[in-house]
Amino acid sequence: MVLVGEARRVGDSVLLARRSPEQRTEREPLRLSKFHAPEIVFGEGSLSEAAHAAARLGARRPFVVTDPGVMEAGWPAELLAQLTAAGLAPQVWLDVTPNPKDHEIEAGYQRYLESGCDVVLGIGGGSVIDAAKGVALLAANGGRILDYEGIDRIAHPIPPLIMMPTTSGTGADVSQFCIVTDTERHTKITIMGRALVPDVSVVDPRLLVTMPEWLNAATGLDALTHGIEAFVSLAHGPLTDHHALQAISLVNGNLAETMLRPRNATARSLMAQAALEAGLAFTNAILGATHAMSHQVGGMLDLPHGVVNGVLLPHVIRFNGADSPERFVPIAQAMGLELHGAPATEAVYLVAEAVRELGDEVGVPKGLSSLGVTDADIPRLAQLTLGDACLTTNPRGASSEDIESLFRAAM
Repeated sequence: MVLVGEARRVGDSVLLARRSPEQRTEREPLRLSKFHAPEIVFGEGSLSEAAHAAARLGARRPFVVTDPGVMEAGWPAELLAQLTAAGLAPQVWLDVTPNPKDHEIEAGYQRYLESGCDVVLGIGGGSVIDAAKGVALLAANGGRILDYEGIDRIAHPIPPLIMMPTTSGTGADVSQFCIVTDTERHTKITIMGRALVPDVSVVDPRLLVTMPEWLNAATGLDALTHGIEAFVSLAHGPLTDHHALQAISLVNGNLAETMLRPRNATARSLMAQAALEAGLAFTNAILGATHAMSHQVGGMLDLPHGVVNGVLLPHVIRFNGADSPERFVPIAQAMGLELHGAPATEAVYLVAEAVRELGDEVGVPKGLSSLGVTDADIPRLAQLTLGDACLTTNPRGASSEDIESLFRAAM
């Protein structure tokens, strides 16, 4: 057991190790922490600000990362016209697939070098933004993208980053994370470091209306997971708590509405805010077991990350809540759940049920088996989970047997 007052470092976050129940006090002292955030431009029509930001950051030949689906939606064309009007010569790379692969990022890096580019812009969902970060990382540091797995392994400053999310949930546009699929091991690796926080995040809610329905559901549940995991994380603090609870409330109140009425501008704007606030929470408080497990499932089967989160989250809530139920009381309140003075253990149950009900409402499967996971996969998935950086800040310690049990419960 680590004694009260001992600390350990996760990236740039300093946190106290988990204490036993008898060591807890009603109010914990404030802890030393850092809060990372990019410059944020938020609101309808803000996409035009990306060109001004690129010029301000010294761009001459900006490298624009996107994917075929976003290109078809027309948003990159609007961005490219604005970049050209600003006197810049943009180069486009769009060979990114969902759950970006190591070889894709390395191919993008070669394209970046051949094109003589400078500032990197990503316009798309989390996969596009992670790929853009990966290209920028290699542009300054070389090697292979898998060389950088882990925390703070980036030695040299990377080119300026400007991100424009077209989904409402990943938070990649404000985070210090880059998630890459290792195609040899069939898993996802986590690269984490302050250098990966974008210089500018341009959040234009207009860009969300072209998301497919399934992606809207998946990224919305990803934002909810970010909020909940950040709030209960060992590295949480007063600044991250505020953003986490706001995100939880906004997703719970608006995701279903965006599914029913995709062009409801108010609901879209609130979901854009939810994704942003969730991103600010988790990039500073880090995450937990849901993400550590989800990364392995997504890497093995190339599945939508948010969908896997939606399946796993209720089970992880119950697991964590058995050890620290009091943290789930504010979460229940943010979701509008009536507690009526019930014990904290009841809040855990209600939050888990509410998450599952929202998943049902937006069409998320009830179990991993329907996504292609088999019982034979579980031991390997559990072993890989133990090495994921996100597990470090989970509020309850978890053994390989615990993780296997969680996977089985989620089948």
